[in-house]
Amino acid sequence: MIELLSPAGSPEAVIAAVQNGADAVYMGMGNFNARRGAKNFTDEEFERAVRYCHVRGCKVYVTLNTLINDREVEPALQAARLASEVGTDGIIIQDLGLIAAVRQYLPDIPLHASTQMSIHNLPGVEAAAELGMTRAVLARELSLDQIRYITQNSPIETEIFVHGALCFCHSGQCYMSALIGQRSGNRGMCAQPCRLQYSLGGRMDDHPLSLKDNCLIDRLQEIEDAGVACIKIEGRMKRPEYTAIVTKIYSAALREHRQPSADELNDLERAFSRQGFTQGYFNGDRQDMFGVRAEPARDTEQLFSEARKGYSEGELRRVPVHFYTVVEKNQPIRAIAFDDDGHKAAASGRVPEKARGQGLSAGYLMDQMFKTGGTPYNVTENRAQAEPGLFLPAAAINELRRSLVADLSEQRGRPPKRRVGMIPSKPKSTPPGEDPAMIFQVLSAEQLTPELAALKPKYLYVPMTVMSEYFDLLEPFEEHDTTPVVVLPRVITDDEEVIVRQTLEKLFDFGINEALVGNLGHAMLAKSAGMRVRGDFGLNVFNSLSMEMVRQAGFISATASFELRIAQIRDLSKTIDTEMIVYGRLPLMVSDQCVIRHSSGRCTCSTPAQMADRMGAVFPVVKEFGCRNVIYNAHKLYLADKAEDLYGAGLWGMRMMFTTETPRECLEVAKVYMGLSDYQPNVLTRGLYYRGVE
Repeated sequence: MIELLSPAGSPEAVIAAVQNGADAVYMGMGNFNARRGAKNFTDEEFERAVRYCHVRGCKVYVTLNTLINDREVEPALQAARLASEVGTDGIIIQDLGLIAAVRQYLPDIPLHASTQMSIHNLPGVEAAAELGMTRAVLARELSLDQIRYITQNSPIETEIFVHGALCFCHSGQCYMSALIGQRSGNRGMCAQPCRLQYSLGGRMDDHPLSLKDNCLIDRLQEIEDAGVACIKIEGRMKRPEYTAIVTKIYSAALREHRQPSADELNDLERAFSRQGFTQGYFNGDRQDMFGVRAEPARDTEQLFSEARKGYSEGELRRVPVHFYTVVEKNQPIRAIAFDDDGHKAAASGRVPEKARGQGLSAGYLMDQMFKTGGTPYNVTENRAQAEPGLFLPAAAINELRRSLVADLSEQRGRPPKRRVGMIPSKPKSTPPGEDPAMIFQVLSAEQLTPELAALKPKYLYVPMTVMSEYFDLLEPFEEHDTTPVVVLPRVITDDEEVIVRQTLEKLFDFGINEALVGNLGHAMLAKSAGMRVRGDFGLNVFNSLSMEMVRQAGFISATASFELRIAQIRDLSKTIDTEMIVYGRLPLMVSDQCVIRHSSGRCTCSTPAQMADRMGAVFPVVKEFGCRNVIYNAHKLYLADKAEDLYGAGLWGMRMMFTTETPRECLEVAKVYMGLSDYQPNVLTRGLYYRGVE
């Protein structure tokens, strides 16, 4: 049967989830999980929670799904070791370096690829499998058909979100909170700027980035038929009562193979929703998905009170147990208890006395052994034998039963023995060569001018669709020995793979030999077309181990995360050519939603839109492959006056990312970085290179 996975942001939420039918819970430890704002757990609370779950037949997954820097590798591994030693059933991870480190240090614990890894196609799942992952959490933006295709061809288990919040941006690719507020979603500190008001077309009362909550309660049979191994409820930041209500309703629908009742649907909406629910992505229909959190209904607190009472008073979660008891003359009373998972307990007690009246009967013994109320056990089989004429007080039989239950609980809660290896050492850095290569990245064909080519950049990064359609514009650059590199979209679903593959093969035939790739799954597409691959910022290379992982995955270069401080980039062990984005509007979000259409009410992709916040900052919105949108920062990253820091960072390449600039602006900015001009663009920022992120 499909696994129901519930959120547990606190010890109370663990109880709420387990008592209401969760097959598994996921919880965070310390500072290395994507919901650092949740209560989370101390080491002692975590160990007790794991035991509590396992005794009751519920699995536990721990989230270590944030990006970590070099100094955090060892503390993160110690957290993973604790999780392994107390018996956690799996660890959910995003960071490529941490994946490799945990595999080496704790080779026996299963690893799950977090949704933060942006897995939205079959090659992405296959890449996760090659990394040693046993399950992949798929992107929330996928339709049922896409989920079915991936799952039925996947070498590992798949998991999907079925209820809760939807991020506007693809998970793992959102930098908005970091760049505008230094609170990184990739580091578990998202400030949720997507829930704020923004102006589109002069309407300041709009929430163009706030999506309704997902709810697939009536689609569970289709999901199970598609082969999905696990369905996941979002909500570690929400109240335990929310966990209880949603888990109970989904659990009942799963176990009873039925549709939800009208009352259950109403309870889901009362517990939490944003102007109702949506199935837009699941249905492949992205319309009418927007909503904001309304004031809770007046009776919501009563609903929560009833839910809290339900899971806090007694045991709702009961594990089947079997008893067999024997009473014989001159022998201590003996009994065994066993569960359906192979655990077996045996105990003996007092020697029976000769009965003065009616002696013990098998029926009386069974009646006493049935009394497991208040424990997490439900007696489903109970047998007994008793020689006639013998007597034992009820207290002796009850003590025997309690001993059996305690022993069985000890066995069920006992963690498995797992190997512990060596903590991986920081890889050795390859000394940088000559001065960093100058790299120009353009967004539009208009920016591909002969004047820009005359500056002789070492590399030219061009979007796949632009390069394919305007290939002749590359000729002036190639005449100056510039190497053109095709830039793949950050999101490519399986139904888009054919056109991407055909385009890459055509470009390869035209002489394009390199591709810039921001997703592990996309690397396979480029390689199959015959191209060498370079790593883009979407890979989130945040530490030396992830840098090495990118090298081992066959990339010839990597882009350091722009959420790192420049000092951290300098100290990275660069086992592969490393570049850094030194100019441009950094991307805040990539979304399957079309802000441009939402703004104008019609498709006007050829005209970039603008989105303004309450402070008047203006964020350009540009069409991306597949009618997706990329929202860019209001301020342009500018580091031309920080040449000493840049040249001291050990870089192979420095990338200027041109987005909304005119051809003239591109030319002037490039000259500044090459020491040929003193031009300075307006509305500047240093990004996070000197501030860092939480």
